Amino acid sequence: MKILIVDDERAIRYSLKEILEMEGYQVETAENGLEGLQKAEKEKYDAIFCDIKMPEMDGTEMLSKVIEGGIETPVVMVSGHADISTAVECIKKGAFDFIEKPLDLNRILITLKNATDKANLVKETKILKKKIYGREMVGASEPISHLKDMIQKVAPTQASVLITGPNGSGKELVAQSIYQLSPRSMMPFVEVNCAAIPSELIDSELFGHKKGSFTSAIRDHKGKFEQADGGTIFLDEIGDMSLAAQAKVLRVLQERKLTPVGGDKEITVDVRVIAATNKNLKEEIGKGNFREDLYHRLSVIVLKVPALDDRKDDIPLLINHFCENICAESGKPVREFSPEAVQLLQERAWPGNIRELRNVVERLLILGGNPVSASDVKDYAF
Repeated sequence: MKILIVDDERAIRYSLKEILEMEGYQVETAENGLEGLQKAEKEKYDAIFCDIKMPEMDGTEMLSKVIEGGIETPVVMVSGHADISTAVECIKKGAFDFIEKPLDLNRILITLKNATDKANLVKETKILKKKIYGREMVGASEPISHLKDMIQKVAPTQASVLITGPNGSGKELVAQSIYQLSPRSMMPFVEVNCAAIPSELIDSELFGHKKGSFTSAIRDHKGKFEQADGGTIFLDEIGDMSLAAQAKVLRVLQERKLTPVGGDKEITVDVRVIAATNKNLKEEIGKGNFREDLYHRLSVIVLKVPALDDRKDDIPLLINHFCENICAESGKPVREFSPEAVQLLQERAWPGNIRELRNVVERLLILGGNPVSASDVKDYAF
């Protein structure tokens, strides 16, 4: 495990370095906050010990830069001239812990263990989330780069988001990306396919029901909004939702309250709403199929997912990505596509978007040679 010690007092730097090396840690040092920040930006450390008072850049400024820069290493602040208010201020700014000088070996080792345990927990949580929501947004074209930038700006907020785009373009992936980057990422993410729920069951699915409220209601049932309390609900294909259900969703968004079917008590919920549709909701409003007031509630931020035909520069990257995933799932070595095969796939139209491309790549891996050739593409992809 690698530790960084940032302190302007040479004696403290080297005595602490010697102690930690005797405990089996790999240790590097910096004599001020600026040098420490530069090292933290270049190297991955398991923990950083940082003195508060230093020349050039003090410890609190370095801490702020570490947090702002998205560096996830736990920072332990150290000082011999501090009071409780200083310690509290450091913790508020994002420090993992605060230790007073003179340094106590046992306290240092306990703090280190706690810091690395927390870092490991965060890492394991991210791995678990990747397994659950593991599809990544692949691409470097201008349209997809713009979309990624928008997601980075939108995700940390509480704003409702409406995602538009054709079928198979990756709207669900955009919703999951927003959730994963949001402050609600440790809370539930509940998906609802509005087009797949019969109109007579939509109220029960979204808002829950009480036992005995209808023939098959043999027990109380929590609706999707209540299940998502504290987290995020993703209303996919919201353009297919009935007008009656739209009115009730609007009430939840306005009042943050719902009433289960057959219930007489209101339930308060705190839910961020992300919705998606392949329809033009403004046209649906004109036809009387969608509520204008609900549209304005949902569309605080509108993200448009580009069709694959509008981002064909990403096709080589997507082919490599799908090859790696499909081969890994089947336990086979990664196969390749010839440059001619890739070019033919870039020239092809993709009405089914990303979903269609993945299916074609899988078909070519099954039926084509190694590498997949232009002839294979002509035989099996057109």
